Amino acid sequence: MSEDKITTFNEDEIKKWINDNNNGWSFDGKWIRKTYKTHSWKATLMVVNAIGHLAELAWHHPDLVVSYAFVEVKLMNHAKKGITQLDLDLAKKIDEFILWNPVEENLSLDGTPDDPRFAYVKRKK
Repeated sequence: MSEDKITTFNEDEIKKWINDNNNGWSFDGKWIRKTYKTHSWKATLMVVNAIGHLAELAWHHPDLVVSYAFVEVKLMNHAKKGITQLDLDLAKKIDEFILWNPVEENLSLDGTPDDPRFAYVKRKK
């Protein structure tokens, strides 16, 4: 998408996107943010690497806050100094990828067990 075609959303449009998608993202007046809770440092690093992979493919890079058991993702378009479609699209893709659970899709894949030795991303139940 050409930089001159990218427009920023106003606060009402951003809040509408958050409400319509009911996805755990929030808006703090500058960034859209979401925290992914993990079970361990290993899982945290896997989440960071997955987000890094998606961001490189999209050529749109979030700010990350990384700790032992969580990763906070902060998105905004630095060049436009606001939230754009690029941010919303990347947020959606990150959610789809990080929160994917094969069990919910009735696939033959088992998904990660709840056993703390193998648990990965914490999901709402």
